[in-house]
Amino acid sequence: MNWLVFVAIAVVFDSLRIFIDNYVSDVYFKGRDAVAQKFFYGWCNLLFGFILLIILGLTITSDNLSALLFIIVSGVFSGIAGIPYCKALEIDDSTNLGIFTQLSPVLYLIFGWIFLGEQFSPTQLAAFIAIIAAPIMIVLTTRKRSRKVKLRAVFYAFMYVFIAVIGNLIFVKGDEIADWTLIQELALVFIGRGIADIFIIGEVKKWRTRFKVVLKKSRKKVLRPLIINYGVGFLKDIGYRGALVMAPAVAMASAASDAIEPIVIFFMGLVLTLIWPKFGREKLNKKSVFVHFVATILVVIGITILQV
Repeated sequence: MNWLVFVAIAVVFDSLRIFIDNYVSDVYFKGRDAVAQKFFYGWCNLLFGFILLIILGLTITSDNLSALLFIIVSGVFSGIAGIPYCKALEIDDSTNLGIFTQLSPVLYLIFGWIFLGEQFSPTQLAAFIAIIAAPIMIVLTTRKRSRKVKLRAVFYAFMYVFIAVIGNLIFVKGDEIADWTLIQELALVFIGRGIADIFIIGEVKKWRTRFKVVLKKSRKKVLRPLIINYGVGFLKDIGYRGALVMAPAVAMASAASDAIEPIVIFFMGLVLTLIWPKFGREKLNKKSVFVHFVATILVVIGITILQV
């Protein structure tokens, strides 16, 4: 199977995951304490991670003990990143979040400049401007009375990307000194996520109570999308990891995924809102569609330039 097929699988399922998250947050958690749903995902991640390790096995020696710590901690950061992610979904729609979260390539280059002494080229600076212009344009075209709310969404989305990028950098550090397969390392990431979701999110009383209230009120209705969403996330992971393994270069898989996803989210939002308004939940007035279209194009151009 061509590696681009795996990229398409990853992008489609990751985009769908964002819409399901938005739907669950708005419908079952009603825009308040949506992060409580991660308590459920925490148990799924912890259980799934241990099952993978039981099946695959894991040899731990003094040489790879630090790698074990790095990779689990990277999973913890991934779990913590879900807090501002859910907060952003409480405020804004899926299309905006998809655009805001494409700031990750900018952060990777900035961290490379700070910690690795890498230099920016003129084309990279142009890419920065294009990518950052997208969320700025969305904020500026928002009505003044809603602008503070939009800025909060941008802040949460930025924090989500910031924490996730740190987690990924820690994972790369662990991968460099590990001698395990990618699937074994992924199992350790799941365990780290589970630890974050259960022992950090679960320790916040209002989030834990909120999850119990929602579960008691609509057990069958809320468990269905949560389970489906976890499966969608797993398929996304398979697609993305498959692309990384099969692509001629890892950067090619990453570039293709980052460039395609905003487009898929934009058009998926339009289609879902038209055929299933309760699920798509996007604003379809002419101004909103035009602004999102231009913002999506800016992000795609910026990410494409970064990868040249």
